Order: sequence, then structure tokens, then C-alpha cells
Amino acid sequence: MTNILCREHGISAPTFYQWKQKYGGMDAQYLKELKALQEENAHIKRMFADLSLDHRILKDIIEKKL
Repeated sequence: MTNILCREHGISAPTFYQWKQKYGGMDAQYLKELKALQEENAHIKRMFADLSLDHRILKDIIEKKL
């Protein structure tokens, strides 16, 4: 059964069992919430990186003027 699922979806058996271990006890609503939180986290990380870069650029400009 597992081999059939893996072939149908183009994944290896170890990948299947890793996903089963990680997501096995979750229902669909919980998985949707998890995915939404992961997307929000990625968005916040990108925002932080952009703001850090802006801060560094402004700091460099101020240091050059002094």
C-alpha cells in the first residue's frame, strides 16, 4: 500500500515515513493553520531582512557624513 502511494505521488518511502511521523496525527484544519503560520513567519523574516538592510545602509550613510 505504501509503495503504491509513493509511486503515485513520486516520493520515496523514507520521505513518506518522515511526513507520516511529522504530520500523522494532524487533521486538515490544523495543517492549514500550520501552513498559514509558516507563510506568515517567512513573510516576517523577509521584512526583517529588508529592514535590517535599510538600517545598515542608513547607518553607513550617516557615518560617512560625520
